[in-house]
Amino acid sequence: MPAPAHGEALTLFLCGDVMTGRGIDQVLPHPCPPHLYESYVRDARDYVALAEEVNGPIPRPVGLDYIWGDALTELERRAPDVRLINLETSITTSEEWWPDKGIHYRMSPAHAACLTAARIGCCALANNHVLDWGYEGLRETLATLSRVGIATAGAGTHLEQARAPALLDVPGKGRVAVFSFGTRSSGIPPEWAASTDRPGVELLENLAPATARGIGARVRAIKHTGALVIASIHWGGNWGYEVPSAQREFARALIDEAGVDVVHGHSSHHPRGIEIHRERPILYGCGDFLNDYEGIRDNEGFRGDLTLMYFVTLEPTSGRLLSFRMTPMRVRRFQVCRASSADAGWLQGILDREGRQFGTRVTLEGDGSLWLHWT
Repeated sequence: MPAPAHGEALTLFLCGDVMTGRGIDQVLPHPCPPHLYESYVRDARDYVALAEEVNGPIPRPVGLDYIWGDALTELERRAPDVRLINLETSITTSEEWWPDKGIHYRMSPAHAACLTAARIGCCALANNHVLDWGYEGLRETLATLSRVGIATAGAGTHLEQARAPALLDVPGKGRVAVFSFGTRSSGIPPEWAASTDRPGVELLENLAPATARGIGARVRAIKHTGALVIASIHWGGNWGYEVPSAQREFARALIDEAGVDVVHGHSSHHPRGIEIHRERPILYGCGDFLNDYEGIRDNEGFRGDLTLMYFVTLEPTSGRLLSFRMTPMRVRRFQVCRASSADAGWLQGILDREGRQFGTRVTLEGDGSLWLHWT
């Protein structure tokens, strides 16, 4: 369908997990100490070496805008009103690594400008890595993002802060509210749940209808102000295209009963099928947008190096979906680059195949972008 005229719609940029720690932090100008507490890798610089073995040398240090590569040009071209990512990295110099986890991601606070370089407006934080470096690491993450002017949702120094939505004003078009939730199925430890006297994330107990109704009471309070509402959810495993029925039912309930306008799902390391329910988009899994996994050979058939920039255009007054386009990208040498025509075609085929069960189709356009069609 044709894109709406400029000024008549509100466009969101969404993507999946953004991991700027470990190897990526090491190639930036002021990295954290490289030591790790993983079973097999004890030095974050080893991930740099693995990536270089596959794709060639990475210059060091890189500029703080380096990681975004071609995505910066695409963001300028599409000019989205809101830019939302799931930040899967603690921004801290804390040494209080969480002892019962096998992986710990952190980025130096000196590198926070790598997020502002892409003018990210909001970070969803209810995920399984934001407390990798302890409660102090979370506090420093929140303080750092606040200092650079990036809104947060889903984590806080206490339960009330973790539950509070991020409110993003869009001049001339209204307001967008972002709620961020996590689930145990994504690997979030139960001890990370925020409470009245403990920092943490908003961790959903289950995906039951009653949980959706409880979220609905909070959503309605925000929608009375005229805001569009995004529910950003970290759920499910890393690999595989199957969408559990519980996720599908919960996503639909968030729209039907809670009044959510966009369901922004993530945790999967590759994109999953997309559903449009009552003219509201449900992204079950956006895929990793940035990571340091280039030299890791597991699950290669899923093409975790390929990712997507999602541009979702809504009618500001009703929240009705007007258009949905995607830009295929590939991570190479810790940088997001425009995907080749062959890679874009591969993604189109996967999304078209997986979307059929949801009544959506995907076409590859002449400019290399993907368009979502729905009935």
